[in-house]
Amino acid sequence: MSILESPPPDLRARLRDFYEDYVFCLDEFRLEDWPAFFTEDCHYRVQSRENHDAGLPVGIIHCMNKNMLKDRVTALRKTTVFQPRSLRHFVSGVRVQEVRDGEVDAQANFLIIESMSDQNPVISLVGRYIDRIVISEDGFKIKSRDCVYDNYQILTSLITPV
Repeated sequence: MSILESPPPDLRARLRDFYEDYVFCLDEFRLEDWPAFFTEDCHYRVQSRENHDAGLPVGIIHCMNKNMLKDRVTALRKTTVFQPRSLRHFVSGVRVQEVRDGEVDAQANFLIIESMSDQNPVISLVGRYIDRIVISEDGFKIKSRDCVYDNYQILTSLITPV
């Protein structure tokens, strides 16, 4: 399917549900469940829009397989010390870019609000997911995810996955 053709009628709705399940997992801080959204040979990167638009591979988080995602979760749980916070992810504008050979190229907007006990909520990140997602009998798995943020700067530390 090219970008101009219509995707299968239920694909966009199923992708929306997948994105919602993904961000619910993060909002509930179920970090051990997060890697299950990805393929074994996945690519996961969080990078600025400036680097993305310039074609630069540099990201503030860059994981090249599922084991690296699991290592990140272990580090967050066992070694990282940070002020407790709550996050709420909002996803919109889910778009199917292309479908081919059991994969879908998709993108969606994200907004992440961060709340700490002693501060008013703030916008943590705003940007878009640029994804290649494998379609299987078991559902969707992310093969490649670039979380491209539009922020000029990140106001607090980026602790949890995007």
